[in-house]
Amino acid sequence: MISVVVLAAGEGTRMKSRRAKVLHCAGGMPLVEHVLNTAAQITPEENIVVVVGHQAEEVKSTLAQRRVRFVLQEEQRGTGHAAGARPTSGICCSVSVVTICPIFMSWAKAA
Repeated sequence: MISVVVLAAGEGTRMKSRRAKVLHCAGGMPLVEHVLNTAAQITPEENIVVVVGHQAEEVKSTLAQRRVRFVLQEEQRGTGHAAGARPTSGICCSVSVVTICPIFMSWAKAA
């Protein structure tokens, strides 16, 4: 089983925008939708966890029709901290976990 963790909690301060960076549109849809479309090609949506933080309710609302799970990162302290915010239920030590950021991708095998 493959689980995917999408890191969508950041503010995007370098973008100089009040909108969460994952909600900016490209190609007619929010960036986070592109990421989820890609993730859904390798695992069912039920195996996708979206880590939210900045503008969490707006991100959840945007993804309301998706069957993904959400985890709230209450304090945004960087990518590593966000990756640690993923839930452990449904993700055991023998599964492959793919962590996806809208800007870059990193692959990790759960220990």
